[in-house]
Amino acid sequence: MKLIQNIDVYAPQHLGKKDVLTINDKIVKIVDAGTISAGGILADATVVDGSSLILTPGFIDSHVHVLGGGGEGGFANRTPEATLEGLTKFGVTTVVGCLGTDGIGRDMCSLVAKIKGLNEQGMSAYCYTGSYQIPVHTLTDSITKDIMMIQEIIGTGEIAISDHRSSQPTFEEFVRVVADTRLGGVLSGKAGIVNVHLGDSPRCMDLIERVIDETEIPASQLLPTHVNRNEMLFCKAIEYALKGGAVDFTGNEDIDYWETICDEVRVCKGMKRMLEAGVNPNRMTISSDGQGSLPMYSKDGEFLGMGVGQSSCLLKEVKECVFKADIPLEIALSTITSNPAEILRLKGKGKIEEGYDADLCILDQDLQLVEVIARGKKVYTK
Repeated sequence: MKLIQNIDVYAPQHLGKKDVLTINDKIVKIVDAGTISAGGILADATVVDGSSLILTPGFIDSHVHVLGGGGEGGFANRTPEATLEGLTKFGVTTVVGCLGTDGIGRDMCSLVAKIKGLNEQGMSAYCYTGSYQIPVHTLTDSITKDIMMIQEIIGTGEIAISDHRSSQPTFEEFVRVVADTRLGGVLSGKAGIVNVHLGDSPRCMDLIERVIDETEIPASQLLPTHVNRNEMLFCKAIEYALKGGAVDFTGNEDIDYWETICDEVRVCKGMKRMLEAGVNPNRMTISSDGQGSLPMYSKDGEFLGMGVGQSSCLLKEVKECVFKADIPLEIALSTITSNPAEILRLKGKGKIEEGYDADLCILDQDLQLVEVIARGKKVYTK
């Protein structure tokens, strides 16, 4: 039992000063500050003075290579697995795992086992079935069965298009994957969403656009990621989002490097442009591509080394949105809380509401993490 008193709540919408009571793994009461006092039936509650602090939902990182990523340069370039501590210390209380380029050395059996392990350790974890490749490497004998019968699997991904590492799928192959994924979601009450890796080919989002234009499948079944990879792709992503599609920005730890050397669209600038263009703020998410391999090059194209994606970029990008792009905190926060929860249909996640899971982050006024609570238990403290 935990009582957080007189804290400024962003749920992610701004609620102002509140007292928040959690019991076991649930938020049970949210009332005006000063309403709930310790003592009596709350005598055993852990009391937190939130007078100068901010309370937000726990962060959702919707694209993490929890088994490690990389491998494009050979076996020595495989990156390490994610750990509970490596996620929660950055405020992540919910993670969605995926396979990437390598669907052979890492497989669905190992991925589901890893996800089950993270759940047993105290956070909330889900995953996609498949990897870059089509035909999709599933756990059972079909995409639909994976989603319908395996609790942790919520969709398919990350399926690669417009990338030299993809399977170069035809439209018919791609749309069948989307249709089978949607059916799995319909039969199980899950999102049944396809997480689509976008490469830097001039074809951009052509297969996604054709699915929306030529079939009965709605845009809600697709979540294209890496939309800020380059300017050309980003412009297409704005058009797609204006039609109601959801888009996922990939955050970066070394933000200046990826903008200046690699010509990526800086997340805070891209989000500002989307908002100014009229994109619904609920259709934007940020994920980390955590544990993915990040080759680093100089301005002259000289290989400098291999970096590894980190979930730390989520809060870093939110702070950039707020302090550099003047985006309201509630909008910036929604990209890593309520938006992914809604798009991926993660029940009880992404909001501070009575009855929701007690996944919470306590921040100071500079938006630095002070404490992280996952399913009602403290998992990080500054």
